[in-house]
Amino acid sequence: MTLDDLRVFAAVCRSGSLSAAARELACTQSAVSQHVKRLEKELGLSLVERHPRGVAPTYAGRVLHAAVTDGLGTIDHALHRLEELARGEGGSVRITTGATTVRHFMSAAVVRFRRRFPQVSLEFQTETSRRRCFDTLAAGGVDLAWITLGPEAVRGIEQRPVVALPWVLAVAAGDPLADRESVRPADLEGARLIGLPGNSASHLRLTGWLAEAGVRPAFDTGVADWDTAVLLAGMGLGRAVVPALPGWGGSDHPDLRLIPVPELPALTAGWAVRSWDTLSPPARAFADTVSAHCAEWNGTG
Repeated sequence: MTLDDLRVFAAVCRSGSLSAAARELACTQSAVSQHVKRLEKELGLSLVERHPRGVAPTYAGRVLHAAVTDGLGTIDHALHRLEELARGEGGSVRITTGATTVRHFMSAAVVRFRRRFPQVSLEFQTETSRRRCFDTLAAGGVDLAWITLGPEAVRGIEQRPVVALPWVLAVAAGDPLADRESVRPADLEGARLIGLPGNSASHLRLTGWLAEAGVRPAFDTGVADWDTAVLLAGMGLGRAVVPALPGWGGSDHPDLRLIPVPELPALTAGWAVRSWDTLSPPARAFADTVSAHCAEWNGTG
């Protein structure tokens, strides 16, 4: 059993097919199959089940995958750090996040960081969900993940809240609610709202909180990100309940109104890492720079 066997097996479980794992690892499907078969022969157990549209881990495979994910992520993260130390170079900081994060939360921080650490490269990897960010982080593929935080703990992941985002109702200037100082969840009963990304934590939290308030609006087909929801609302193509973000509203968006919904609990965003103690100095510095920028925007710094 080698590290390569385990890495390939983890890729198979992550992607759900031998061909997708081969593309991810830049090798042949036959090579992927041989790695899995070698593990199965050594353990004397079947690790994956073949299906018409891919593969899925067996119970034994799920047990192994859980252990491999934790172990390989730690090893790969350490190897990345050691390679940078051996080269004596500035290194890199790898960040995974959603599509709108860099623009709203990190643009000013990126400029500040690059001035301070001109030899360090910043690598951004966009994911479509909080769960995918966790998976990438746990696999050791990135140093930092910027996510919507939840109350639940995630094994092997440390989470640090940075900013609380109040909810607002985004409408066009001519909307009947546009002149309101605030709206209540009850005002949204029966309203048609532009749906937030269906697999996002923000969508799940919003629908859960509205349900607790006894409100069940109708959601139209979801959009890819918060920016698109606000853009459509400003064009008069619907209403959207979204977290308030820097860069929206004001003179740059004269046709848009953002009305507070103060009764909804704020959405918390922040950092997730495998371990703060093992972060490289540049990665920690970038995380701190973004946090400081958010504190300035939020009026707490």
